[in-house]
Amino acid sequence: MGNCLDSSAKVETSNSGLGVSKSSKTSRSSPPSSLTIPSYSDKSNASSLPTPRSDGEILFSPNVKAFSFNELKNATRNFRPDSLLGEGGFGYVFKGWIDEHTLSAAKPGTGMVVAVKKLKFEGFQGHKEWLTEVNYLGQLHHPNLVKLIGYCLEGENRLLVYEFMPKGSLENHLFRRGPQPLSWAIRIKVAIGAARGLCFLHDAKSQVIYRDFKASNILLDAEFNAKLSDFGLAKAGPTGDRTHVSTQVMGTHGYAAPEYVATGRLTAKSDVYSFGVVLLELLSGRRAVDKTKVGVEQNLVEWAKPYLGDKRKLFRIMDTKLEGQYPQKGAYTAATLALQCLSTEAKVRPRMAEVLSTLEQLEASKNASRPSQSEHQTVAPSRKSPMRHHHHYSPRNLTPGASPLPSQHYSPRNQTPGASPLRSNRQILQVR
Repeated sequence: MGNCLDSSAKVETSNSGLGVSKSSKTSRSSPPSSLTIPSYSDKSNASSLPTPRSDGEILFSPNVKAFSFNELKNATRNFRPDSLLGEGGFGYVFKGWIDEHTLSAAKPGTGMVVAVKKLKFEGFQGHKEWLTEVNYLGQLHHPNLVKLIGYCLEGENRLLVYEFMPKGSLENHLFRRGPQPLSWAIRIKVAIGAARGLCFLHDAKSQVIYRDFKASNILLDAEFNAKLSDFGLAKAGPTGDRTHVSTQVMGTHGYAAPEYVATGRLTAKSDVYSFGVVLLELLSGRRAVDKTKVGVEQNLVEWAKPYLGDKRKLFRIMDTKLEGQYPQKGAYTAATLALQCLSTEAKVRPRMAEVLSTLEQLEASKNASRPSQSEHQTVAPSRKSPMRHHHHYSPRNLTPGASPLPSQHYSPRNQTPGASPLRSNRQILQVR
């Protein structure tokens, strides 16, 4: 239980079947390198991530292809509008097709489906985040991290090619009108998959802090296996006797840990807080920040916290779309875990290994499988959804990416994100 670095974390493992298989043979345009590619199949052989010799260097990986811009134009049918999967603050994502063995462009409907992210050109910061993502996903391989197949760097063009995730993002399933509501069992499965991804990052010898854990960055394959995507804000964790990393505050309102927003001091416990917010979204079906609501209900954490530790009141925050179809004991266990992750004291929050262990035990218990008759009677009857406004789904209306967060004085009772003006001229911290 709770083993983050088990045998499933081998370099070439992929859950969805959409990643590049180990047998794929293709010419790589990247120059040869003596850098070793670390394997994180277990803790004992986890080696340090190689460090770029310059800020603009792409670390070589034998599993990642350097595509030409023309290849990706052909793969996406010249980035035609009908190939568009979505748009965010980072740019556009297109559906494409490549040959499974040669990785060359294929005719639509043949070969392997991929997602091609074409970044908007935004100068140094945009390139820096693109490069961070290439280097982290090029070196780190795990079933609960989205697989990077390749990239393109030509002139001002910055593109990334990923395995295609047919179920889209967790955000779409929780908050969009249309998709069938996620069952209790699926929600726990998603939470476990996301926890495994974070646990893997935190427990690697060269620790990685994800820094932008949120529902829109959790992608789902055909079997609802969760995979973390968008590593543009990832940071190397503290080394030696350092307790934290001091950095510019970046992230997304409502998910960023309060002490990090206030001080810029980043630790793995910052990710744990963000996980608590997403777990709360899974329980409640509400967004972390919802400006359509009034007062304290705009901020999910502030609104829900008083109910999380009370078995008799917990039903008040549970997602009405579950229609009471959840085990009361299991829901209380998950709510208690969320409360621990959301502690205002970072040191009190559990490690991701502990979070994962608790969730796996919850899934394995009888409480997580199906509600008993007695529990049906104690769970409050379904009522009308508290959500006042529904967002019509459009592939062009995705949750934007992350941007610098304004520093603010930390007060446990004054944690409504989004209250301060944004410094980013990209305006990609909008919360709908």
